[in-house]
Amino acid sequence: MNIIIWIIFGALVGWIASIIMKTSRRGLLRNIIVGLVGSALGGWIASLFKIGSVETFTFEGFAIAIGGAVLLIWLLRKL
Repeated sequence: MNIIIWIIFGALVGWIASIIMKTSRRGLLRNIIVGLVGSALGGWIASLFKIGSVETFTFEGFAIAIGGAVLLIWLLRKL
């Protein structure tokens, strides 16, 4: 059950990040992947600066995950 929650969370994070970055027509699978990888990236950066965590479902973790997904989309655009 936990993996389903993380997939839904990834889809939501990826969808919000794609709206922010104006790439919202990329599809559900891409949103899930961007959301999950972006959440991991955001969590890793947050842990480096000791500013939060994405390990629990909190507003702070959600914001960090969205920030990581936005950063990932930006990096992918630059490649």
